[in-house]
Amino acid sequence: MPASRTVAVIPARYASTRFPGKPLTRIAGVPMIEHVWNRCREANAFDEVYVATDDARIRDVVAGFGGHAVMTSPDCATGTDRVAEVARQHPAVDVWVNVQGDEPLVDPAALKLLAGLFADDTVRMGTLVRPLEADEVDSPNVVKAVLSRSGDALYFSRAAIPFAREPGTPASRLGHIGLYGYRRDVLLRLATLPPTPLEETEKLEQLRALEHGIPIRCARVAWRTVAVDVPEDVARVEAVIRERGE
Repeated sequence: MPASRTVAVIPARYASTRFPGKPLTRIAGVPMIEHVWNRCREANAFDEVYVATDDARIRDVVAGFGGHAVMTSPDCATGTDRVAEVARQHPAVDVWVNVQGDEPLVDPAALKLLAGLFADDTVRMGTLVRPLEADEVDSPNVVKAVLSRSGDALYFSRAAIPFAREPGTPASRLGHIGLYGYRRDVLLRLATLPPTPLEETEKLEQLRALEHGIPIRCARVAWRTVAVDVPEDVARVEAVIRERGE
């Protein structure tokens, strides 16, 4: 049996209510989408890295730095839908990794760990978790995860789970990092399923998979994300880059 191929896709949308043109904003003189693409290449885990976009400006910038952009429909509702559209065009690729385009500091080692989950033929979908900081426990903006002993996700929530009924209980809290890997068939199936009740309640797309019985294997990392959600976040990322001497 030939070795399975693994491809990373970076969904990149120009239109954004809070931050129009975000993928092209310059961070330390380099477009954010280029930072993400470079880190995917540095992972040495992917046969190809694609940028999936519906905007010619993003396509042209990606081509300018030597990347590979794929034009996708402007009707894609989510990044997952955009990745699925690319996957439909490549039936020979078994594993697809969705890398958020607003993560210019994404850790290449974490990406490699995520892709490596699929060396286990039983893994259908994968993601990453990390230790939760004390100041994040009650924040609905930080998604929490609880896992089974096998490492599969039991649930994701914006609430402080697991709830400690008594102080000093042994369960550790985990935060979720929103990067996903999928077998091709799972990705295409998810893209056709309607939103589910828990997904709509929590506003967490990964709950759609759990509600349909699709297991999600979780790999633990120490990396804490520094995403760019609003223009003010650019300075935070540039400060980290300076600290690292990059």
